[in-house]
Amino acid sequence: MIIFRYLAKEVLISMVAVTTVLLLIIMSGRFISYLSIAAAGEIPMAAVFYYLLFRLPGFLELILPLGLFLGILLAYGRFYLESEMVVLQATGMSQRRLTMYTLGPAVLTALLVGSMSLFLSPYGANQTEIMLQKQRNVGEFDLITEGRFQAMPRGDRVTYIEQLDTNSGTMKGVFITEKIKKGDKEQAVMVVAEKGRSYTNPETGVRYLVLDNGYRYEGNPGEADYRQIQFQEYGIRLPKQEQVKPVNELYSIPTEALFDGDNAERAQLHWRLSLPMLTLIVALLAVPLSKTNPRQGRYAKLIPSILLYMTYLLLLTNVRNYLEKDGGHVALLWLVHLLFFGVAMSMLFFQGRWARLLGRRRVEHAA
Repeated sequence: MIIFRYLAKEVLISMVAVTTVLLLIIMSGRFISYLSIAAAGEIPMAAVFYYLLFRLPGFLELILPLGLFLGILLAYGRFYLESEMVVLQATGMSQRRLTMYTLGPAVLTALLVGSMSLFLSPYGANQTEIMLQKQRNVGEFDLITEGRFQAMPRGDRVTYIEQLDTNSGTMKGVFITEKIKKGDKEQAVMVVAEKGRSYTNPETGVRYLVLDNGYRYEGNPGEADYRQIQFQEYGIRLPKQEQVKPVNELYSIPTEALFDGDNAERAQLHWRLSLPMLTLIVALLAVPLSKTNPRQGRYAKLIPSILLYMTYLLLLTNVRNYLEKDGGHVALLWLVHLLFFGVAMSMLFFQGRWARLLGRRRVEHAA
């Protein structure tokens, strides 16, 4: 039990370290993407954190198996390099027992990945899609920031508001410029007002931006056709808000709704079920791959092992895409798992034969 706790602790520490680094790399890229969208005024800054939070399980369900795989390689590779594994083998630690001990943290990680792929990730993706739909329905002036020229996501309109009361929605020092079509050519329109407020017609539900005490200028710079209109009250009709529609993306559909679905939904269901299986099989692959000669170094087999993992994951992804588009049988997905399970079992139980075969080929090649 002491040896099991020691091995599990080293594997989990390495797994957490690798997972944290990979997660930070992916999250930073997604954060920059969301931040650029928020800077353009399409989403509020406060929503960036929630988008990342809801997408976190979707990232972890793919990062955790890789983190476990690399964690086993790094932890056991250090044991071989520092001759700790030799000491363990001298006390009766066989390859089979080492594999059984490795399955402890692997099963724990597989349960965590299964909870994310089956429940947390679809829920987070669903909430993200709903938030994006609501955000698309937000009025142009609901995203405005005071003291800043801001281009609206709809149309060629630029707005500046000197002061904004977020509680009442009233504005002071409003400046709006946009281009409108008048006949066959475009004409610049500029509106300046002392105050502004949002108004919703109780009968029709139509929303307006109402401006008080200002001027409207029409005309293009350098042309004589210029018009100035003074107003006490001026209304700008805002786009009608659409109702939030149910999310129908495959990755955001709840797992229980996929059981009686079509071919694409069944493929998505088996993909979610296959991620915990992926976690267990890569753990079995990592045990023999971690065995290194101290003269080779700790990272001798790291790149070939990563290539093997990426081959496994790419095959699963391509088969899933094929099933969703062409409607093949879901057994193809499990054949990929069976193939790599067979590779893992071959490396675990026939590792000596593989080593002798490769050694014999090296001798023949040298001769």
